[in-house]
Amino acid sequence: MPHRTIHLFRKGLRLHDNPALLAALESSEVVYPVYILDRKFMTSVMHIGALRWHFLLQSLEDLQKNLCRLGSGLLVIQGEYEPVVRDHVQKWNITQVTLDAEMEPFYKEMEANIRCLGGELGFEVLSVVGHSLYDTKRILDLNDGAPPLTYKRFLHILSLLGDPEVPVRNLTAEDFQRCRPPDLDLAECYRVPLPADLKIPPESISPWRGGETEGLQRLEQHLADQGWVANFTKPRTIPNSLLPSTTGLSPYFSMGCVSVRTFFYRLSNIYAQAKHHSLPPVSLQGQLLWREFFYTVASATPNFTKMAGNPICLQISWYEDAERLHKWKTAQTGFPWIDAIMTQLRQEGWIHHLARHAAACFLTRGDLWISWEEGMKVFEELLLDADYSINAGNWMWLSASAFFHQYTRIFCPVRFGKRTDPEGQYIRLLSVVPGKDYPFPMVDHKEASDHNLQLMKHVREEQYRTAQLTRGKRCCTSEESFAGSKVKQCFVFNSIL
Repeated sequence: MPHRTIHLFRKGLRLHDNPALLAALESSEVVYPVYILDRKFMTSVMHIGALRWHFLLQSLEDLQKNLCRLGSGLLVIQGEYEPVVRDHVQKWNITQVTLDAEMEPFYKEMEANIRCLGGELGFEVLSVVGHSLYDTKRILDLNDGAPPLTYKRFLHILSLLGDPEVPVRNLTAEDFQRCRPPDLDLAECYRVPLPADLKIPPESISPWRGGETEGLQRLEQHLADQGWVANFTKPRTIPNSLLPSTTGLSPYFSMGCVSVRTFFYRLSNIYAQAKHHSLPPVSLQGQLLWREFFYTVASATPNFTKMAGNPICLQISWYEDAERLHKWKTAQTGFPWIDAIMTQLRQEGWIHHLARHAAACFLTRGDLWISWEEGMKVFEELLLDADYSINAGNWMWLSASAFFHQYTRIFCPVRFGKRTDPEGQYIRLLSVVPGKDYPFPMVDHKEASDHNLQLMKHVREEQYRTAQLTRGKRCCTSEESFAGSKVKQCFVFNSIL
């Protein structure tokens, strides 16, 4: 018998290349497209700030309009996930729940709870991979159950897998006509809330507007310049750009407004027509594969967003300094280029990847010696493209806690800014103008960076020595064995990438 289905949108806020929604429409007599707006989850687990709230609500509004054009509608239900699912499964006589398969531990737990509820109430659960290029489980299986910890090894595993699955077909009005739409009065009852309804602070000026429509327009604009696409190399982009010299698609990928598989195959078509094109890791496809790399490692690494209990992360005694952390976060470091970066981040929710590198290095191993976890939390709150895997992975990388072993390379917060913004235009546009009320530099960069280099060298030597001693023992406790293997893996990992 055809199902009565709730399709749960989580991150896949789009209609193109949405395999879970397509499966729902093909197997059901009625489909309720639902987004559960769990404010407690968004604030305590996702930690999203005001700009990302606005981007999310815009994306939901766009999804609602696109569903209406096809004869359906989006039902935004406020409340906690499990009670909402329980109530509406019973109210609507639901026999199936469909959703995207996700790899974050909190989304895995959410899906597991829904499956338990399905066993209790008698409905089926179908989850389909749609937010990443590959099913990360297949990558792990080909690497003996462990994540490949270098990009080179990762690409080798992908060569065995072959290309990602192609995007599923676009949905049509006929797909929705085969399924009875939700009643019109439901759409009004469960409308997309306004920011004021949720007491979200007024929106800052941002070059991004959320939604599938906006994301696909941005995609088409960039793909129209096939020469730029074919020759794109990420290191050549401009770190002090107010508007992105990359594609600026990352917020749309993060929220699932644009399909990464669609982008991958559109790029493949352009590469096939070009005589020469850039290659991973610096090409546009290479950037998608970096995203996939971090997704894969995060999916199989306990405590990926923390230092403690994280088997691939160096254990470092970072300073705890709330005052210095606050100055960095609020653009009061006394280094104009760093402060301009943090100002743009707060105002727009986006900064160039090299600007992110500079700000992260300054906070951690370069100048302030404050934990990468603290910086990760700030970016999680302020970035439109905040992403569990990529955010934590990059912060570990830039703090030289994992992935990156050349810790002697430190971004100078003065020279780098002068080299990329010699006229100071970027700094002035963000109203960071040294003068009477501008703070003095909070540290002496040369002195702080030299001191921190010695600290990092000592940390690495000590943890390598501990690993060697532990491995040399014939008998050891299980705790000692785990600690030794953890440090060994971390050291080797950082030294071979």
